[in-house]
Amino acid sequence: MNNKDLFVHKSKSWDFKSRRVNSAKAIARTISENIRLDRSMHIMDFGAGTGLLSYFLSDKVAKITAIDTSTSMLKVFKEKSSLFKCPTEILNLDLTKDFKSNLLFDSIISSMTIHHIKDIEDMLKKMYNMLPNGGFIALADLDSEDGSFHSDNEGVFHFGFNRDKLKDIAQKVGFKMIKFETANIIKKPHKDFSVFLMSGVK
Repeated sequence: MNNKDLFVHKSKSWDFKSRRVNSAKAIARTISENIRLDRSMHIMDFGAGTGLLSYFLSDKVAKITAIDTSTSMLKVFKEKSSLFKCPTEILNLDLTKDFKSNLLFDSIISSMTIHHIKDIEDMLKKMYNMLPNGGFIALADLDSEDGSFHSDNEGVFHFGFNRDKLKDIAQKVGFKMIKFETANIIKKPHKDFSVFLMSGVK
C-alpha cells in the first residue's frame, strides 16, 4: 500500500454492488463457522473499507476496530457505523509503515486486502504480535489468478495466492492450526474467481 487513496473515486458507490455485499456475507458466514467469536471479543478488521465484513459480524463481538489506509472508505464506514450491533473504532493507518506495538486484539479478520500488501510475511508477523496466545486470524482473499480480477492492477502486489505457499509463510511466522476453506466464488462476466478463508491460531 502507498499513501495514495486508490479508492477515493469508488468509496461512495462501493456498497451498491450486490456482488460485494454477497461476498462479504459469504466470508462472514465462513468466519463464523470456523472461528469461535463471542460477545467479549475486540476484533480488528484489517483493510476494513466501508465495513461490509464488519457489519455482518458486528452482532457476534464486543467491539470492532476498523483499520484502513483509505480515508474515503473509512468515511463511509463512519457514516453507517450507527447501524452496527457493537461499538466501532476507526484508525486511518498504514500498518506496513506505521505499526503500533500497543495495538492488541482478540482476533483479526480481513477480506480481499492482503493482495494489496507487498510483504506478506512482515504483515503476518505484525498480526501475530497483535494477538494474545490463542488469538485467531481469519483472512479472506483470492486464490491464484491471472491478473484479470481487477480492471486496474495499481496497488495490487499479488494476483491471488497459492494456498500451500501462504500456509508455509503463516507457519514460519508461528501460526498453528492453519486451515483453508473456500468462502465464495465471485462471478465476473469473463471468469469466476474463488475466494479462500485462511484461519490460524497464535
